[in-house]
Amino acid sequence: MPLSGKKMAKLFKKNGYVKIKGGKGSHMKYRKGNKTAIIPNHKELKKGLEKTLFKFLKENK
Repeated sequence: MPLSGKKMAKLFKKNGYVKIKGGKGSHMKYRKGNKTAIIPNHKELKKGLEKTLFKFLKENK
């Protein structure tokens, strides 16, 4: 079952990312150091995007 954007955002917070100002309504921006991730605030993330965000987290711990 795919994660929601809110659940993905919680994972980013747990890994030290901070929500920053910006992002257009349906998207959230998180930053840690000089790395920035944009997470859609949708009910369900598509498999490919979910996989990409997990890979981003793994590479930028």
